[in-house]
Amino acid sequence: MSVEAIRQVAAFALRYAAALVPELLPEGRRQGSEWWSRNPARADRHLGSFSVSLKDGRWHDFASGDRGGDLVSLAAFVMSVSQTDAAIWLARRLGLDLPELEGRPGATDADLQRQLQNATRESEARTLEHVRQVQERQQAAAERAQRLWRDARRASPEHSYLQRKGLRPLALRQRGSELLVPMFLDGVLANLQMIAPDGAKRFLAGGRVKGAYAAIGRRESATRLYVCEGWATGATLHQHTGCPVACAMNAGNLLPVATDLRERYGQAFDLVIAGDDDRQTEGNPGRTAANAAALAAGANVVFPDWPDGAPDHLSDFNDLAVWSVRHE
Repeated sequence: MSVEAIRQVAAFALRYAAALVPELLPEGRRQGSEWWSRNPARADRHLGSFSVSLKDGRWHDFASGDRGGDLVSLAAFVMSVSQTDAAIWLARRLGLDLPELEGRPGATDADLQRQLQNATRESEARTLEHVRQVQERQQAAAERAQRLWRDARRASPEHSYLQRKGLRPLALRQRGSELLVPMFLDGVLANLQMIAPDGAKRFLAGGRVKGAYAAIGRRESATRLYVCEGWATGATLHQHTGCPVACAMNAGNLLPVATDLRERYGQAFDLVIAGDDDRQTEGNPGRTAANAAALAAGANVVFPDWPDGAPDHLSDFNDLAVWSVRHE
């Protein structure tokens, strides 16, 4: 079996991604240049938690952190087979006769080999162009984030979202009716999360999210550092423990943030993943992602300890704090 043959199959398959991806993930829909689906490896209710780029074949499960860089790895994941078997399936599906891939005697037809090599070059060029475009969008978003943050005022303690969550504004700023949550990457402001009074959240279009986080509290004299999903959860943890918190903003970002912090600070902190407990969502993506991040970063993990009578729709530490105050 040749690694190069697998790479060539992946590149050739990319030409037919618009037909192959729906075949692999039939319970989905096209959204622009992506295919949004449910994760086929778990009981997942919501489209969009699992996405595949129809341009470069990259796929990502935002709940579990599972990801891959091409359609061979996608087929292997969906069908629970090896990369070799997935490549063989794709080759047969596309009508490619590749003796080397299947371990049969003989050589690949010269004309087919040229097609495969051309497809590989096209794929590599497409990937480089995609990376360039993504980097340009991220840089533009970072520059816009820095302008908006500079011009915003300090957040009002009377903001309805903060009132509803029982939180102080801490270091947040406000633009119009929206709270601005700064997200940093390598010490540089890379993106903003904007929170409307009704709790609706959005990031700047094109902005970097992976690996970026909102920092709450000072690390200088701390011995424990929490990593969580949302800002409200992080603010609640900080207000109750005094410890610094890194807010990853979503379940899929817990792992890259936690592993980066462990690599950066080593054992200087007792690293704790404070996970959401999505009890009403099949597969509990919050708990799944928190456990995966803790395992990868060598961290401890904690979840809300629900008292008797706490309704099942509560999922994070802020939900628990707000409910507890109302039921004292």
